[in-house]
Amino acid sequence: QVQLVESGGGLVQAGGSLRLSCAASGRTFFYGMAWFRQAPGKEREFVAAISRSGGNIYYADSVKGRFTISRDNAKNTLYLQMNSLKPEDTAVYYCAASGRVVLVGNYYYTRSYDYWGQGTQVTVSS
Repeated sequence: QVQLVESGGGLVQAGGSLRLSCAASGRTFFYGMAWFRQAPGKEREFVAAISRSGGNIYYADSVKGRFTISRDNAKNTLYLQMNSLKPEDTAVYYCAASGRVVLVGNYYYTRSYDYWGQGTQVTVSS
């Protein structure tokens, strides 16, 4: 059984940084991996995604230049370095992974991912 477990969330002041991790178990090979987030009363939205090789990386416009996604396939772990955090980044952050090849234009969509973590809360105070 595949499990994705996020960690690293917490409370931080605006302008601060956090590093999220997502540890995968039960399967050692994933194609695309991504981070999504969901704020209260809003739909889940795309944050960042990365191909298996790391050669293709995508960011939402709202986090470009502030967030960095990376992965360590040997450790089966996905990361999200978040800098210059803003109150509008407050949300539950979810890790997602695909057991299928993700086409270039499809990294942004929740339907492209087969496995999801339970989420980790990130709260940014002003």
